[in-house]
Amino acid sequence: MGRKPQLRGRAARLARLFPVSAGSGQAARTPFVLLVVLLLGGGLIGLLALNSALSAGSFKLDDLQKETKSLTDEEQSLQRDIDAYSAPEALQRRARELGMVPGGDPAFLNPDGTVKGVPSPASGAEPASMGVPLVLAPEAMDTATAPPPATDTAQPVQPVQPADAPPFSPSLTTPTVTPTPTSTPGR
Repeated sequence: MGRKPQLRGRAARLARLFPVSAGSGQAARTPFVLLVVLLLGGGLIGLLALNSALSAGSFKLDDLQKETKSLTDEEQSLQRDIDAYSAPEALQRRARELGMVPGGDPAFLNPDGTVKGVPSPASGAEPASMGVPLVLAPEAMDTATAPPPATDTAQPVQPVQPADAPPFSPSLTTPTVTPTPTSTPGR
């Protein structure tokens, strides 16, 4: 039984490429064991690196979630402020502070030139008594540059017509508002 079996064909060619000696069984296993140890070590190191990356990503995700919550709270606070400033009562109060009064009934000019509705002047003598004009232009928003109050000698203003417009009809005019004289208390 000490004889080696005779190999034929492919097995014989492989046996010639890798000669086997009596002590070579141990030597042939060494590269395999090293390969397995290297693969296991590399796998463990890769797993450690993956775990560290996931851990760092988790911390970053937590920080971003906290920042998102903070920004959402700030956005909601700003939205509440906007809602408070745009409430009808707040708008009315701010308009009164600027000297504005509620407008009268509007009239609409149709494309064919007819007027729909009957316009009425703005109501409220409060701005006139304060020396603020009834209609505020953008440049008159600052009270320091507000024009002086109108006097009783105000004349109605005729609308300017373009050259290609139909002739002026008095039925299309809007009523004029004559300001009331202002009086200051204590004079």
